[in-house]
Amino acid sequence: MDAPRYTVITPSRGNRPRALALAIDSVRAAADSAGVSVEILVGFDGVRGERVRDYPFLRYVDFPRVGYFGNYIRDAFINVAKGTRLLFVDDDNAVTPDAFAIWERHLDAELVIGRIDVSRAFPDVGVLPRPGNPEPSAIIRPGNVDPLCLCLSADLVFRAGGWRDQGGYESDFVNIHRYQRRADSIEIIDDLVGVYDAGAGLDAGGMNPRQQQRRAT
Repeated sequence: MDAPRYTVITPSRGNRPRALALAIDSVRAAADSAGVSVEILVGFDGVRGERVRDYPFLRYVDFPRVGYFGNYIRDAFINVAKGTRLLFVDDDNAVTPDAFAIWERHLDAELVIGRIDVSRAFPDVGVLPRPGNPEPSAIIRPGNVDPLCLCLSADLVFRAGGWRDQGGYESDFVNIHRYQRRADSIEIIDDLVGVYDAGAGLDAGGMNPRQQQRRAT
């Protein structure tokens, strides 16, 4: 069996089954629409999470409790990923219907950064990265880019040392910045490739403090 083009890595706390199903279904629909092969790796942090879908390209792993915002799970899956391209889609996010069709147009770049809709979480922001200076050094800064924005070559990620825990939540920016420094080629595109907090509120017990506060208001 041929290796998949894309590996989608999804850390999960195990308490968002409906949101997780939405994330998985969004990947499947977008991959089918683009006619590309994917594998989805879902890692549960310290629990036996619900197997919300049963697809042949989907694998679940119950990890020991570590915490730290899924950093350990991302790194562990990078080491076993079969795809030549890597995506990071958390269990409360989703990809857009044409995400893989968009990524397919940029396979020559080791690091591609697309826009994501963050209006459900940050209505005053709307999209990330924010429009403006298109240079990578201006785009890749704290609070302006998220792992959901990225499509990376597996070679780049391995060369850069995987995904490191660099202080919890701040690890997102630090790892992305490291990929930027190690990448031989970078493309910044305007296409919308993901929806941040797409599944927020689907599972009442699975909302983080920010989502709970947003729902209360």
